[in-house]
Amino acid sequence: MLIHPWDAARDDAEWQEWLATHDFGQLAVNGLPGEPPFVQPLHFLYDGERGEVLAHLARPNPVWPALEADPDVLLSVVDDYVYAPGYWQTAPDEPAEQGTPTSYYAAVQLRCRARVVDDPAEKAELLTRLMGHFQPEGGTAEVAVDEAPFGRMLSGLRGVRLEVVGVRAKFKYAGRKPEAHARVAAGLAGRGGPRDAAALRHLSRRRGA
Repeated sequence: MLIHPWDAARDDAEWQEWLATHDFGQLAVNGLPGEPPFVQPLHFLYDGERGEVLAHLARPNPVWPALEADPDVLLSVVDDYVYAPGYWQTAPDEPAEQGTPTSYYAAVQLRCRARVVDDPAEKAELLTRLMGHFQPEGGTAEVAVDEAPFGRMLSGLRGVRLEVVGVRAKFKYAGRKPEAHARVAAGLAGRGGPRDAAALRHLSRRRGA
């Protein structure tokens, strides 16, 4: 992912705060020799204090042989993306039709080292943490080894712990064209399309930083 200086995260807090509200991404795993890479969509839990990501997948998933052969993986999370027409970004003295359209988006890529979890007790603990994140209101039975209703299901899945070893974060919101910020902001506010409000918040926040 290309990251120009004006699109880079200002500090760790910027991408960490954004990632705290985004828990669905794509796990990229190098393919076995002669095979293309695997790209697995999945929900996950990012634990910043421990520097790890937790997830689980079904045991029949074809990604496992590749993951065990090469545990160096990339978790990619992208959101708040919008299309920006060229006429939003032209300078005041330029013809609007000569503007260059682009995309605005937020993206965080976590380079990780994966460890597969097969121990039933550790899987139960991992799933309990995931449930605490995704369903904090409760309303579900406890996940415990050899106990109904979920104990018998543990053998049908495998857990994954991803140790985060590197981070690349990008917030591409007209950072190179401060003279166009007012026009871009007006365009986002006026269009009111999906994710326009989120993009406008990024634009305003980074302009004020």
